[in-house]
Amino acid sequence: QVQLVESGGRLVQPGGSLRLSCTASGRGLNYYTIGWFRQAPGKEREGISCISTDGGSTYYANSVKGRFTISRDNADNTVFLQMNSLKPEDTGVYYCGADTWAMCATEVYSGMHYWGKGTLVTVSS
Repeated sequence: QVQLVESGGRLVQPGGSLRLSCTASGRGLNYYTIGWFRQAPGKEREGISCISTDGGSTYYANSVKGRFTISRDNADNTVFLQMNSLKPEDTGVYYCGADTWAMCATEVYSGMHYWGKGTLVTVSS
């Protein structure tokens, strides 16, 4: 099993940057494909990015492509989401999910087995 904790969310102005972290404890993170998801107020949860176990494959939803970058440090059991050029529509609770069987190619697998509790990102002036 693995436990996930997201951190790094806060209030930021439009155009600003944030780096979110997803830190794992328990089983090593290198066994898992990791996905980042967000849920805006009143909207369904959206898968925005994922990274394969070795970091060799990544995927980005169109809504964040070119602005967000996912990376991982398996030795440190952490996955990062660098978010640049933030927009008000990026506001929401950001979650990371982990799964040993999920692929990361053409979408973010929504049925991740393990989930963190989320970190709030607010983009507002």
